[in-house]
Amino acid sequence: MQRAVIRLFDHWGVTDAQAAVLLGDIAVRTYQRWKQGEYGRWNVDLAARLSNLIGIHKALRLLYTEADRGYRWIKAPNRAFGERTALEVMLGGQLTDLMRVRRYLDSYRSAW
Repeated sequence: MQRAVIRLFDHWGVTDAQAAVLLGDIAVRTYQRWKQGEYGRWNVDLAARLSNLIGIHKALRLLYTEADRGYRWIKAPNRAFGERTALEVMLGGQLTDLMRVRRYLDSYRSAW
């Protein structure tokens, strides 16, 4: 999952500093090591964050047939988030911020 999230962050245009926040305020250097293939141990919080990030990606892939539209959605202002972007919401740093975006996408998707 770490490799998948690294690739996902690349598609989303997430900086190393932003990635560190999204992953539970890990050290930027730790994330940079991940990018070099040096993966460390997970704790429960990190596993939940990785799972939510993959869930967000999955929901976007189901909602948008064109992958690029889903990748761009992360940085587009959204009324549901008070005109903030999903990325801005997730950068609040809490696991619940990731869960909020995932729940929004899952609820939007389930309307079909």
